[in-house]
Amino acid sequence: MKVNIYYGGRGLIDDPAIYVMDKVSKVLDELNVKVQRYNLYEDKRGISMLPKTLKEADAIVLAASVEWMGIGGLLWQFLDACWLYGDKEKIKSLYMMPVVLSTTYGEKEAQFTMVKAWEMLGGIPCNGICAYVNDTATFETSTEYSYLIEKSIENFYRVFSKKMSSLPSSSMAVRENVMQPKAIRLTPQESEQLSEFVSDESYVRQQKEDIQELSQMFKAMLGDDAGQKEEEPYIQEFKEAFQPIPNVALSFQWELTDIQKKLVFEIDNGALNCYYGEKEDADVEIRSTKQILEKVIHGEAPLQTAFMGGKLTAKGNFRVLHTFDSLFRFR
Repeated sequence: MKVNIYYGGRGLIDDPAIYVMDKVSKVLDELNVKVQRYNLYEDKRGISMLPKTLKEADAIVLAASVEWMGIGGLLWQFLDACWLYGDKEKIKSLYMMPVVLSTTYGEKEAQFTMVKAWEMLGGIPCNGICAYVNDTATFETSTEYSYLIEKSIENFYRVFSKKMSSLPSSSMAVRENVMQPKAIRLTPQESEQLSEFVSDESYVRQQKEDIQELSQMFKAMLGDDAGQKEEEPYIQEFKEAFQPIPNVALSFQWELTDIQKKLVFEIDNGALNCYYGEKEDADVEIRSTKQILEKVIHGEAPLQTAFMGGKLTAKGNFRVLHTFDSLFRFR
């Protein structure tokens, strides 16, 4: 039989989790069980490929060192990879023993997190080893602690070697009815291949470069129209709202004070020429913010109403000013 150990600590010399993992390896070896340890900190980029190693195991051990809070980012990354790329049918038959050693507060919470996560994945959690270690030397030299650890490992062996059943839990019901992954359904082989792509740094980098290249290409294709619209706002709206009046020749200049631009309207016998610039001999000069202009365009307030309400100022031929709302009809 085979047991895989996935260690999520940093590999520090005085990490008590290492001592317990060595105990696990020794006891299981005496019981003729092959043990394979994976130190997640040694190959962080390869974590997404580790779920495929579950296929070879009869049971696993998740080992965490609580230095601050929780099980640590590396173990979370591994569990995420199991959720995304793992063979869920295989996980359903996998027994998991949590090993949590803490040098601060929180070992019980961390153990509960691992058990709950493994249940949500569909696996079978077992009783584990959970302890607060104040002094590593005392912990490792204690014969009493050593005995308790060995008995826990032997109990774990009995459970997974005999394929013992476990009582149902509400977590399983939640998983079956609610927590279904929203990703594309892939076969186990496709999931493995996807995990390899994710862990391949050169592949990921090439994909990012390809996406960036495509993005730049589409920006270039749309750049002229987008740039023109950005540089010349409102012109298209006025062209669409223009209602020509025969035999009328007049001009307006609308100064947008907050963006320091002047919009010129030249109307000549039913033709409209609208542009940003300056016309010194305009029949009417209008001044306002672009917010007032947008209210006119959106039909919220005709120009004459805005002028009478003091929202904008105008000078020039006021008879011509009255024709503005007839020339441009916004809905």
